[in-house]
Amino acid sequence: MHAETESAPRPVPGPPPGHRPQDPSVDPVAAIDSAVAALDDLDELPLADHVERFDTVHTALSAALSSIDKV
Repeated sequence: MHAETESAPRPVPGPPPGHRPQDPSVDPVAAIDSAVAALDDLDELPLADHVERFDTVHTALSAALSSIDKV
């Protein structure tokens, strides 16, 4: 088998950096709803603050979704 055709190990998705295991009593669906709700007042924020808000919501969603899959 040629080196080009050999498959390299594929990365496995995991929780976002700095993620701590979620408390099992926390409902992941509620965490997702809460994260999405953080975008509700985006129109009221200065444009420069949007990136930070999206980044925070992305991290929260990644953590909630990874807890669903028990990753």
